[in-house]
Amino acid sequence: MSARLFVGIITVSDRASSGEYEDHGGPALRQACLEFGWEVLAEAIVPDEIEAIQRTIRAFSAQGCGLVLTTGGTGIALRDVTPEAIRGILRVEIPGFGETMRMRSLEITPNAILSRSLAAIVDRSLVVALPGKPSGAVECLGFVKGAIPHSVKLAQGVPSSC
Repeated sequence: MSARLFVGIITVSDRASSGEYEDHGGPALRQACLEFGWEVLAEAIVPDEIEAIQRTIRAFSAQGCGLVLTTGGTGIALRDVTPEAIRGILRVEIPGFGETMRMRSLEITPNAILSRSLAAIVDRSLVVALPGKPSGAVECLGFVKGAIPHSVKLAQGVPSSC
């Protein structure tokens, strides 16, 4: 039996964090995680601000979330800063996640080329930055979910058998 995967979900949105707009990305990711058999330990909605994103990622990692998913802030709008926030605290970036998400998403929409989705190791967690659109976030998570359990084990220092 495999170890349980504990997840934190962060919605990055100025409007959702101010209550101006209802968050749909976080709940969509929560549902996907439950379908994958993963346990969601923590959820938050934060504004598009580097410090708030970093603080929440680190707090979720400290709470034992081996996987932290962010949704939102990966585009090219002025307030999209999720990749910069993650790059400011990462130990190592994992380019294959972002490459795979973009390549597979291009089969669905030409706008996927604008995505700056990525994955990285922060503290002892795998952090995956997903698009803000709920369907895009769930699709992208599905494209990379096969590599997530092993990545989380490595992030947490579990010896690899591969």
